[in-house]
Amino acid sequence: MTLDQLTAVSPIDGRYRSKTEPLANYFSEYALIKYRVRVEIEYFITLCELPLPQLAEFDHALFDRLRDIYRHFDEKDAARVKDIEKTTNHDVKAVEYFIKEEFDKIGGLEAFKEFIHFGLTSQDINNTSVPLSIKEALEQVYYPQIQELIDQLQQYAEEWKEVPMLAKTHGQPASPTRLGKEIEVFVYRLTEQLDLLKSCRFTAKFGGATGNYNAHHVAYPTYNWREFGNKFVSEKLGLEREQWTTQISNYDHLGSIFDAIRRINTIIIDMDRDFWMYISMEYFKQKIKAGEVGSSAMPHKVNPIDFENSEGNLGIANAILQFLAMKLPVSRLQRDLTDSTVLRNIGVPLGHSVIAIQSTLKGLRKLILNEAKIEEDLDNTWAVVAEAIQTILRREAYPHPYEALKALTRTNKTMTEETIHEFIQGLNVSEEVKAELMAITPHNYTGM
Repeated sequence: MTLDQLTAVSPIDGRYRSKTEPLANYFSEYALIKYRVRVEIEYFITLCELPLPQLAEFDHALFDRLRDIYRHFDEKDAARVKDIEKTTNHDVKAVEYFIKEEFDKIGGLEAFKEFIHFGLTSQDINNTSVPLSIKEALEQVYYPQIQELIDQLQQYAEEWKEVPMLAKTHGQPASPTRLGKEIEVFVYRLTEQLDLLKSCRFTAKFGGATGNYNAHHVAYPTYNWREFGNKFVSEKLGLEREQWTTQISNYDHLGSIFDAIRRINTIIIDMDRDFWMYISMEYFKQKIKAGEVGSSAMPHKVNPIDFENSEGNLGIANAILQFLAMKLPVSRLQRDLTDSTVLRNIGVPLGHSVIAIQSTLKGLRKLILNEAKIEEDLDNTWAVVAEAIQTILRREAYPHPYEALKALTRTNKTMTEETIHEFIQGLNVSEEVKAELMAITPHNYTGM
């Protein structure tokens, strides 16, 4: 069976491939190999710039040619690395041998080839490649999509900022609010958490077999390898080197990144459910697209499937993100292999997250405001002005105002405009205060 969108086991690479395809540049096997090649090349260049004595004669004019090895890296190159791996049975060593082959193609570099991957362990490459791929995936794919969602919500918040709406607390009618304000809550929450995600540190492990630069130090004891590593990771990769590690990254900051994404996803779940409820309450209708079917049995239905799709994908994403954040910082002694196995799945929760973001956006863009239904609910729920009346009566030192309103409204009888106004007229307060109370309606009691 040929692997394609119809035969893929995961819906990320199958049904939803069109939504997740940009992530292949960061989290596929091809992408991981390319990032490894990039780190190895930049490391070799940095050794030349130091320079190590044996690299002092390397022609710096060739640096661009070396960088072209990863700049022009393609699937054919990745396939060659995988062929080498069949012999080495080691993925990072296969990258080293591939780069040596590329050096041979340039010619005249035989004397320098053993400084490819010099003094390093595979995790110096993996634990720089992976955080770098995450950083660039967030910057180039995830952040723009989250911002697009925030911008769409902000547009609706502005468009509907004057639309009064019955609030529901505990599922029961509560003090009215405004539709735009309720959407602005999600704009605020998402913006706050996106800022926190962007403030997370992208750190990398780079320190040799057990984090002490043993091999570097024994070969060149006069060099400050910590300073070298800090500069390389910062200047060449745009990451921050972890100062004290075992063979692998501590993954603590990576855990904070996953937790930050999970918080954003949780907010979107909350929002998906609210819009689902608003559609159920008929506060929104949905745009109808010719040819689409809502139900295989009930022709009339237009289901809020985009919000449901988003919620389901976010649930899967959060389960995996939580596992990653909890698992990766835990390793036996100086290192076990479980982190390597787990790291290969980072693209999975991000894939489900971007599927969800796009589904939520699709759902939002189908919405048609049903202002008549919103107004109808306000007109039918005059009991919600009781809070306003009793608060003004408290201001006026009226005796037991809460209890008076409770006796009026906490019944199974429907409160109407007439019921409320009759109550107000019977109050022992000034005509000025009565006029103030009579002016309050479910439509204008919406606060600031």
